[in-house]
Parts: sequence; C-alpha cells; structure tokens
Amino acid sequence: MTRQELIGLFRKMATEIAEKDFSHVGEEQKIAELGIDSLGMLELVGAMERELEVQIPDEQLVGIQTVKQLLDLVEKRVQ
Repeated sequence: MTRQELIGLFRKMATEIAEKDFSHVGEEQKIAELGIDSLGMLELVGAMERELEVQIPDEQLVGIQTVKQLLDLVEKRVQ
C-alpha cells in the first residue's frame, strides 16, 4: 500500500468515526487538533487494523501525536 493510499484510508476512517470532513488533512496535522480524542484514536486504529489486517500493540500508540507518526507506525506493520 502506498503512502497516498494510507493517508486516504486515514481520512476515510477518521471521517466515519468523527463524522467530520477530513479530506484536507495532511501528515503534519496533530490528531488532537482534528478533534479526535484518545477514544476516537483507538476506534480509528482499530478500524485501520481491520481494514489492513494488521495488529498494532497499544503500547506503540503511546506518544503518537501527528498523522505522520501514526501512518509511519501503520506502514511498518503493513510491509
């Protein structure tokens, strides 16, 4: 999966979970600034895990603040 496809997946999942339009979101954006709280983050990661058929341990999510950091983590699991 390309980086562009990953950001597209993030935007789609975030839009569904938060019920806001995230089509404009870039990688440097802070997830908290998007209005996604810790519970929303867990929902988002869970949706991405199911979609991509990967497992991301919760402890690896500690410290994730930006979309880029999250996509880097997901990308390592997909490869």
